[in-house]
Amino acid sequence: MKFIRSNRPVSLLQLSSPLVISFLLVNSSSAVMAQEQPKTVKAEKKTTEAQSPIELKTMEVTEKSDRKLETASAEVALSPGGVSLVNINELHDRNVSSVADFFRYVPGVWATSQSGNDEVFITSRGSNLDANNFAGSGVKLLQDGLPVTAADGNNHNRMIDPLASSFATVARGGNAFKYGASALGGAIDFTSPTAHDSPTARLSLSGGSFGQFLGRGTVSKVFNDSFDGLLTLEGKEWDGYRDHNKQDRFGLYSNFGWQISDSVVNRTFVSYIKNNQQLPGQLTRAQFDANPYQASSQAIGGNYQLNTEAERVSNKTTWTIDDKSSFDVGFSFENQHLYHPIVDTVHFFPGDTADRFSLLVDSVQQDWGTSARYNLRLDSHELLLGVNYGTNSDKGGNYTNNGGVRGPMTNQITKEADNVEIFAQDHWHITDKWTLTPALQGVFAHREVNNTRLPIPQDANFNVYSQGGNPSNDYSGINPSLGLMYNLTKSSSLYGNVSRLYAPPTNYNISDNITAGSSTTNLKAMEGTSVEIGTRGIQKLGNLNTVNWDLSLYYSWLNNEILSTTPPGGSAKAANFDNTIHAGIEGLIGGSFALDGKGTHTIKPVLTYTINHFNFDNDRNYANNALPAAPKYFLKGEAIYHHANGVFMGPTFDVVGKRWGDYANTYKIDAYGLLGMRTGWSNDRYKVFLEGRNLLDTKYVANTNIMNTATATDAMLNAGAPLSFYGGIEITY
Repeated sequence: MKFIRSNRPVSLLQLSSPLVISFLLVNSSSAVMAQEQPKTVKAEKKTTEAQSPIELKTMEVTEKSDRKLETASAEVALSPGGVSLVNINELHDRNVSSVADFFRYVPGVWATSQSGNDEVFITSRGSNLDANNFAGSGVKLLQDGLPVTAADGNNHNRMIDPLASSFATVARGGNAFKYGASALGGAIDFTSPTAHDSPTARLSLSGGSFGQFLGRGTVSKVFNDSFDGLLTLEGKEWDGYRDHNKQDRFGLYSNFGWQISDSVVNRTFVSYIKNNQQLPGQLTRAQFDANPYQASSQAIGGNYQLNTEAERVSNKTTWTIDDKSSFDVGFSFENQHLYHPIVDTVHFFPGDTADRFSLLVDSVQQDWGTSARYNLRLDSHELLLGVNYGTNSDKGGNYTNNGGVRGPMTNQITKEADNVEIFAQDHWHITDKWTLTPALQGVFAHREVNNTRLPIPQDANFNVYSQGGNPSNDYSGINPSLGLMYNLTKSSSLYGNVSRLYAPPTNYNISDNITAGSSTTNLKAMEGTSVEIGTRGIQKLGNLNTVNWDLSLYYSWLNNEILSTTPPGGSAKAANFDNTIHAGIEGLIGGSFALDGKGTHTIKPVLTYTINHFNFDNDRNYANNALPAAPKYFLKGEAIYHHANGVFMGPTFDVVGKRWGDYANTYKIDAYGLLGMRTGWSNDRYKVFLEGRNLLDTKYVANTNIMNTATATDAMLNAGAPLSFYGGIEITY
């Protein structure tokens, strides 16, 4: 924050302190245009001979980091549905080892690391609840408005490092129309920091239990009125709390800005990530009870790993045409190499030594994406017109797995996907109190998989390697949406919306069906209708206290939901299910409460709560059973005491309800609760923290495999982290 001398009126923005900024005080009749601003503001003092000198008062204005948050917050405030804004700068005083920690206080999103590494299971409003959860589909990920998720909708190869961003917008379900997303779970857009909103240098080091070490360094510089640059290097080492659980990650993130003119800004982003991690595999009930932190014998024998190397470059240009309109255009390219031993040699009976099936995936994936958005403020209308285009190519194949070493290629596989999303949205401010938000989206997609079976030495014996196929399908759909918002006050609102969904399958769905020998490779797109009501706001209680809230209730009717099922001893196979219901309650409540008359001592509680109702609807096989994987409910919270000198401390807690590991609802995963504590101290230059997790050393299941009807002898379970401690320091220059 800078202090300047100015005789001009200045709008002040006060950002709330809770981790999730669920609402911002804005006047909904005004729009904030997205524009890069200089890091410093110069004020001119005009005098004439007829005027005496004017005494200028010191006024506080926000720097560009606050302006970017202001723009994003204004968009959230105008969204007639469940949207959260996460200020990632407030994650620096706690342990963040994976993207699962980023989602901790985002209601409606269940995210958990498989075994403390970057293999994270994410579901938003019931997305990704099937046996094909390795594809990570159902949520569209973006960086700076440009796609990271592949054109076919999968997030298999990698997740985004949240600490490489300054803030992120999480738009759940149909509230992701602004991004053109046609995914059940919505979209998440991570915004990168630039030299204009970053310190000159920042160094952070943290570590703790199970050999965890995280290091991150950032340098940035504004060279002149035209150019700026930022570079971040980060590394992670992790031995893991389970056997065969090591991880080694290196990341480079950079961007370079060019102020071409007063109205045109161009920015180039370059990143490189190399992430090698061992996978410990799933355990049976008996193995979990005996030692939940062991690795499966198959994971050790097959040396299961998920090793990725990704290079990404993107470029974005923003043209502020005038004070009422702007135009953004950008492109992105990402090259990913995947090396993935994942199935140990399968034998059919005791004493069998033949290789009946094993699997190692070795492939290169390339993703091109481009997007364009035009914003126009016209009288009482705020219009958005946009188009996204993405194309994806995945070439490589399946090999036999010899203890993590690539054997003969069994199947040569090429996957191709194209996706076009055209969308329009209007925030129509009917009055100062009422805002109507109609939107329309068109989705046009192509999916194609070419799987060629190759002869291998194992063909001398009976085996179950895939025989190949070449399905090709096209999809098109139209999704309308209508939202309505009523401003109770300048700082609180009620909202409601109804929206349509049209989501084509991923190429992983189609490829699995080839592998499983299914005759169904022409899967239908998932369709549905969702209704939602809610409220959000912030309210001052006296001069020192505030309370903020965000509450959404939604109900969705889906047709042809795409779910992968796994029969005993079989491979995952995708199918369309006629009718399913996805409904829930998503809420956050937080605040800041002074414990004395001066605000020297305050307590800042935050609680997120989610209730899930994901069910089949009169299905011929599963009746009205609950969908697996997602818990019936979960609560996450903390109550942190803060002293004016920068000291903070307080408890954290998790309460998670039961869930199912199969569609038949015969394999139950028990509910659990966790207790933690975090403390630390910070000022403008330094931050230190200490965090304890699972202080009662509770044994619990983090996530699970999904079967049709699971039994006690099926390997299903991944253990969550035991008692652990982490600490860190950050220095800013």
